[in-house]
Amino acid sequence: MLLREMLEIYSPSGEEEEISNYLYARFRALGFHTYQDSVGNVIGIAGQGDKEVILLGHIDTVGGFLPVKQVEGQLYGRGAVDAKGPLAAFVAAAARVAPTANKRVVVIGAVEEETSSRGARALLSNFAPDYVVIGEPSGWEHITLGYKGRLLVRYRLSSRVKHSSAEGPSAAERAVEFWNRLIAYAGELNQGQRWHFHTLDPFLRRLTSTAGDMAEEVIMDITLRTPFPKAGDHKDRLYDVPALKERMRSWAGEAAVGFSGEDSPFKASKNTPLVRAFLKAIRSRGGDPLFKLKLGTSDLNTVGPVWKCPIIAYGPGDSTLDHTPEEHLDLDAYCRAIEILSQALTTLS
Repeated sequence: MLLREMLEIYSPSGEEEEISNYLYARFRALGFHTYQDSVGNVIGIAGQGDKEVILLGHIDTVGGFLPVKQVEGQLYGRGAVDAKGPLAAFVAAAARVAPTANKRVVVIGAVEEETSSRGARALLSNFAPDYVVIGEPSGWEHITLGYKGRLLVRYRLSSRVKHSSAEGPSAAERAVEFWNRLIAYAGELNQGQRWHFHTLDPFLRRLTSTAGDMAEEVIMDITLRTPFPKAGDHKDRLYDVPALKERMRSWAGEAAVGFSGEDSPFKASKNTPLVRAFLKAIRSRGGDPLFKLKLGTSDLNTVGPVWKCPIIAYGPGDSTLDHTPEEHLDLDAYCRAIEILSQALTTLS
């Protein structure tokens, strides 16, 4: 089984070579035109025609291997939901549809989605698709249209070691003061916002403090989920990321504050042939389709603003299981997703 074999290959971000090679071989066996690009993305192309549909999944996962097992129709393993399940569904649907499709169906397993989106960024200038589906768990009968933005923040402070009885805050205390100030600022900005899609949400990922004989150092890693602007909202500073960066630098004092992993929030249109094809397919399988907006980020944030074509995120799986020790995928939902993808791709023909 394709999905199970993918799960058995442990592929945390930065260690995707084995699964990239595995998918390359599977694409070749299915008759796809196949290659691997300079960053390790694996690309399989099936069908011919003037129109191009990209099915963009990712082959990396977060760390933490989970034993692969099947229990009463549930398949457990790291990546079952996020996002080898959606990618395996892409491969199966493309293989089913390609022989009769009058379009190019491009299935891509991208690297480093869980960290820098390096794989997706490497694709931007190489493709100009007509339609794009991002492989992320939406649930088999739901469609994801948008994701919040992201900004990674690293706070670093080194100072001379002082006795615990000495006046003034320690390096660790100053780091906590910075965090508390950020939390208070976000709380002020978020007042009156009913939905988390429109809030600024800080998340403290790591706080470490080390002390030697002469110096102590504190490192703090923060993820900021930046909001999608709300129509009629006058709190413009909520969405002004450059201004927020300057505020954090001013709060940090002599500490160094660096920024990376910046993605703007993105919301796709729901009035497109792509969305209509998926709605029709979901309903034909007895589903009750809903549109979702997600609080995290995905490769949709990276490629959507550049490719400027109809785009959604879709795939089987319960996203609340992402990154957890209980990550698993319902196999009936997986099969339904393959059927829906196949029908939607055929409709787009």
